[in-house]
Amino acid sequence: MNNVMPVAYRGMVATPHYLASGVGSSILQQGGNAFDAAIAISAALSVVYPHMTGLGGDSFFLLFDAKQGALKGLNGTGRSGANMSPEWFTRQGFTMIPQRGVHSVVTVPGMVDSWWQVWSSHGRLSWSQLLEPAIQYAEQGVPVSRDLERWIYKDQELLLAQEALARTFMPQGLPMKMGDKLRQPELAATLRAVSLEGRDAFYKGELMHRMVEAMNKDGGGLTESDFQAHHSDWVTPISTSYRGSTLVQMPPNSQGFSALQMMNMLELIELSEIPRSSADFYHLMSEVIKKAFRDRDAYLTDPDFADIPLETLLSKEHAQELYDEIQKSSPLGEVYLSKAMGQDTAYAAVIDEEGNAVSFIQSLYFDFGSAYVAGDTGIIMQNRGSFFSLNPSEVNVLAPDKRTFHTLMPGMVLREGKPYLLLGTQGGEGQPQTTISLLTGVLDYGCTIQEAINLPRWVYGRTWGENSDTFKIENRGLEMTLRELEHRGHSVETLLPWDPIVGQSQGIMIHKDGSYSGAADPRGDGLAIGW
Repeated sequence: MNNVMPVAYRGMVATPHYLASGVGSSILQQGGNAFDAAIAISAALSVVYPHMTGLGGDSFFLLFDAKQGALKGLNGTGRSGANMSPEWFTRQGFTMIPQRGVHSVVTVPGMVDSWWQVWSSHGRLSWSQLLEPAIQYAEQGVPVSRDLERWIYKDQELLLAQEALARTFMPQGLPMKMGDKLRQPELAATLRAVSLEGRDAFYKGELMHRMVEAMNKDGGGLTESDFQAHHSDWVTPISTSYRGSTLVQMPPNSQGFSALQMMNMLELIELSEIPRSSADFYHLMSEVIKKAFRDRDAYLTDPDFADIPLETLLSKEHAQELYDEIQKSSPLGEVYLSKAMGQDTAYAAVIDEEGNAVSFIQSLYFDFGSAYVAGDTGIIMQNRGSFFSLNPSEVNVLAPDKRTFHTLMPGMVLREGKPYLLLGTQGGEGQPQTTISLLTGVLDYGCTIQEAINLPRWVYGRTWGENSDTFKIENRGLEMTLRELEHRGHSVETLLPWDPIVGQSQGIMIHKDGSYSGAADPRGDGLAIGW
């Protein structure tokens, strides 16, 4: 599958939906900076990609300020309500947090506040100007995309179960198809309120009252005080070195450190000497992933509630210890049972003429999140908090005012202190795996960012409903490789050549001559637009 990779000098936008990319490019051409464009893209994605993201979800932003030469992160994820505890659920007869419905809405959505924080600190255009494209798309309608059609068809029963979702996505009880016009008037009114009143509309105003009232009526546990107390946090990104480049991720509660651990292990060998399509390559990836996930699952939660020894976990010495374990173990694939987790996310990247860059990601967690709309607001609430455990012996056990283990992880690569790559992907447990596929594709195998995105990908782990881990691999003439992996003890699941299950990635590469090349994933609906 061939993609045209745009190259430009004044700016580049790459998102998982072509309309959102157009919004970001338009903002840049109106004189906005990369931070403005990121907010406008994020808002637009909430409308055109409602199965993946929305105002009821969370976000992370990595921002590079070219004038200051400074990189910082914004954690825009929400905390559990003050009443949320294992006892709150067990009193109602639950043995685990439900995955869908109002009871899966455990955490306050953080995305709207993250927009406000980015705009307040770095924005150039007016707040209302950035939200207007999203409002227009919600009011006037957008064509259902290929990916949205696929998820509506898959989730018909789920969508029919709530009137608001059925009315929007299943008119006359039938799933909308690609090209049908999707109108979301209630969401448009909500966005208009946020445009007029700022972030306080969502966390303090009449809109917030309506959301909480609806959830409480349906048995939910979030309160007005929970929304009023919410705030995003500016954080220092974490990093490691890799063959002369600096790899950057968000700190916990993001799982980003697991990808850095994987790259630390891979730096110990000459990866470029291992053919990318060989069984040796895929076997090595699976074993590196298992070691990093063992650490991730043991430690990852809200760092305000647990000691996460990042310095040790990201050290080169620890990487050597983990790699030595791989070398000493059986040549057969090691068994590791991972936790099943959601994988539905939207990642985007933007850079402007001045060199300001934003790598950001947002999500409702599952497809259509909790599958619950709060009253007449048009907001699909996330079910991110359903990943909390009710078991007090687990590190990610639910507690009041706590952030959960988060799969979201926008990435960046620096050279000489400046952005070289902006990259990220959807995919839940697949996010760190696809990240290392992209990174090694560029840094070890000499790919362009588009070529790296196009490489055959894999996902090791399990999804909901699976009882054991499988090694899912896109098959593009890899029959002999897949058979060899099975002989090595891997439970291999053969995927389609371009399978959407591996997620959709986007990326931007910054070249020495000052040009930018952008890339979107052919597995999705994305587009890269240069200016």
